Amino acid sequence: MKVVLQRVISASVSVDGNITGSIGPGYLLLVGLASGDDEATVRRLAADVSKARLMSDTQGKMGVNLRVAGGQALAVSQFTLLADFSKGNRPSFNGAAKPEIAKPLFDLFVQELSALLEQPVPTGVFGADMRVELVNDGPVTVVLE
Repeated sequence: MKVVLQRVISASVSVDGNITGSIGPGYLLLVGLASGDDEATVRRLAADVSKARLMSDTQGKMGVNLRVAGGQALAVSQFTLLADFSKGNRPSFNGAAKPEIAKPLFDLFVQELSALLEQPVPTGVFGADMRVELVNDGPVTVVLE
């Protein structure tokens, strides 16, 4: 499992021109689920995201987590994070979890993170062609695995 976490001033995701999720200051999370990922992995990464101290504290330094900062999270499933270019220029996605496994795990990630943050986590639409817009803050971008 990979989570690309971007600290944002704002972010939104839309499908067919309709916004399915949007947030103000917080984290845009691009979530890729790999073959072999399980519920324990998903719960651990949700906890890692909730505890990541990447939001600005009173001195303007990265010192507080999302909940303390009063920020929001937006989660977008993205299997392309598991792209493998080891055999050439065309990526293989064999390392990505199959949709029938990935969707319930993605839903669990959103459910766990919502509980940890004590607020709903909006999402895109699993498997859809989505448009993501964001205003990166910092820029701060990290990868959690």
